[in-house]
Amino acid sequence: MAEKPKLRVIPLGGVDEIGKNMTVFEYGDDIIVVDCGLIFPQEDMLGIDLVIPDITYLIKNKERIRGYVITHGHEDHIGATPYVLHQAPAPVYGTRLTLALIELKLKEHKVNADMLTVVKPGEVIRLGRFSVKFISVCHSIAGATALVITTPEGTVLHTGDFKIDYTPVSGGATDLSAISDLGNKGLLALLMDSTNVERPGFTMTERKVAETFDDLFRDAQGRIIVASFASNISRIQMVADAAVRYGRKICITGRSMVNITKLATQMDELRIPEGRQIDIEELERYNDDELVIMTTGSQGEPMSGLMRMAFGEHRRIRITPSDLVILSSSVIPGNEKLVSRMINQLYRSGATVIYKALAEVHVSGHACREELKTILALARPKYFIPVHGEYRHLCQHAKLAQEMGMSPKHTIIPEQGGIIELTSNKAGIIGSVPAGSVLIDGLGIGDVGNVVLRDRKHLSQDGLIIVVMAVDSEQGITVAGPDVISRGFVYMRESEDLMDNVKNVVRRILGEYDRIEYSDWTPIKTRVRETLHKYIYERIKRNPMILPILVDV
Repeated sequence: MAEKPKLRVIPLGGVDEIGKNMTVFEYGDDIIVVDCGLIFPQEDMLGIDLVIPDITYLIKNKERIRGYVITHGHEDHIGATPYVLHQAPAPVYGTRLTLALIELKLKEHKVNADMLTVVKPGEVIRLGRFSVKFISVCHSIAGATALVITTPEGTVLHTGDFKIDYTPVSGGATDLSAISDLGNKGLLALLMDSTNVERPGFTMTERKVAETFDDLFRDAQGRIIVASFASNISRIQMVADAAVRYGRKICITGRSMVNITKLATQMDELRIPEGRQIDIEELERYNDDELVIMTTGSQGEPMSGLMRMAFGEHRRIRITPSDLVILSSSVIPGNEKLVSRMINQLYRSGATVIYKALAEVHVSGHACREELKTILALARPKYFIPVHGEYRHLCQHAKLAQEMGMSPKHTIIPEQGGIIELTSNKAGIIGSVPAGSVLIDGLGIGDVGNVVLRDRKHLSQDGLIIVVMAVDSEQGITVAGPDVISRGFVYMRESEDLMDNVKNVVRRILGEYDRIEYSDWTPIKTRVRETLHKYIYERIKRNPMILPILVDV
């Protein structure tokens, strides 16, 4: 008798990290995937543009994928879709704005966008042995949903990113009654956002930010420049409303913000009265006290609009002492130095700068501890799996559930790639699948790995020496060189003695050979590399990358 299939939950991202959210649900021959996100590179990932999940497991099982189900349209939940769908295509389901944002990405990457299906909150879709119901939650983007995933083994609730805001400025409130109904009927497992588990109390309402904007706009004498996440449409709406209220024109700049606001306006998710929005070319027609500029760059990204304005590199806009600059976002972990550098430069330009530490210009889109406790109390799951957080967040969230009466045996801290098997009687991690990070550099997907990153780091720290020797292979003698080229190691003109000594070291090695055969080339290059490493370190305590090159002439 064949063994009964088991429900398996496999996080490929979004655990032990903030971002790169992707979770596989598997039952028998059916697989569905929740979210398809990316994460931005860390400081030591030199030259890397984006980081996406390792989808080796999905590629291997792509015939079993019944669909991708997306909770909302932030980059850490949709950013990897072009790369993933290209390798493991399947239908994609999400709310209207979420799929519109995905469609933009697919068209940009020339990936087929015909597989997108819009679902409204409250609707149920059938995907193999799974059925998925979308329920509304409050977050910092319209169309955010939690997912009720019904399986033959039981029902699972995946909250996505959410908070409980009883007075949201746009979109719906979190559907607490639907979550309560799940708890009353019996919930097998709850997967819940852990991002803000360390923060006590409740997340502040978005309306408080609107009140702060009103105060700042009322008192501003010059231009107002607001930087925020391009996808935070409700924040853009707040800025537009305040601009209209105080008789200012609004100019939106930054490629991603222009694209998203254009899309949101077409979908009626963003409403700016006719005649109030102007193009960047029209700025000079108006006085400073008539303008609001909405831009990207709240994270200090080097090529973003605000960063270029701060350093005088923007083609149209320069920061002046009369400007009021508002950073309406929180700093993503890892971006602290970039943001600090940008704020310092804005101060050097004489601008007045307002950011989260000085005023309530941003609220989180994620639930704090009391909101998490509310969901736990309503859902009453048999098993609890914290997701969307670094390892400490997952541990704190599991501890919070246990404080509310859940058994430690019923709280599972997931691992990236770990296979969590769930039945009505037991749950636990039974194995693992390939998981981790795939690095995107330009058009290259996964061709930059640890070895390449290590070399890039080495080059960035100690520089490079290239030693070129020309050899006549017929006579077996050196006919030219060694020539030494330094890049990022020392300034050649000021280090002539050191370079001459480097050449002498190489000459001594070559002089040990009566005749240089082709078979000697690899040993010679190895000896040159090792000897020069030792010599240079003894002389100046540096460790450059050394690249010996022999050329046959």
